[in-house]
Amino acid sequence: FSKIASCFFFRLKHAARDTMEQNERAYQKQDAIFENKKRLLKKAKRSEARWVKNVGLGFKTPKEAREGHYIDKKCPWTGDVSIRGRILVGVLHSLKMKRTCIVRRDYLHYIRKYNRFEKRHNNLAAHLSPCFLDAELGDQVTVGQCRPLSKTVRFNVLKVSKQGSGKKQFSKF
Repeated sequence: FSKIASCFFFRLKHAARDTMEQNERAYQKQDAIFENKKRLLKKAKRSEARWVKNVGLGFKTPKEAREGHYIDKKCPWTGDVSIRGRILVGVLHSLKMKRTCIVRRDYLHYIRKYNRFEKRHNNLAAHLSPCFLDAELGDQVTVGQCRPLSKTVRFNVLKVSKQGSGKKQFSKF
């Protein structure tokens, strides 16, 4: 009974994983991996190939990007997106979109007439790779500039820190 049960749970686990990555109308695959190998020397030990790159700039590749099974062509580690240009830091403001987040950046603007500062903020849209599934509102994120991914998205999330307080507060000042 235990062998049958373990085989059933193994199949169930892998079926859930396959449905997780194949949830679009088009077949999802990484471009760098050829999936239709005709000859396999060891049929019993077929390791799943996964292409991962290093984005550089001192950012480590997340464990989920190396060992996960998601397919994301806009991910900086597993997709065809290079990080260049600005590196910005902000707070996660909204997670309502699929694989996209809104990052709020707070700053002070000097008013010369009154010799004082006023609080201002900018919102920018950034692609949130599936390797950061544990990201929550209020977390501090580091985003890097990339090519335009959509009408409004020009940044990619590179790091999520479990800091920050609140949704609409000036935590810096």
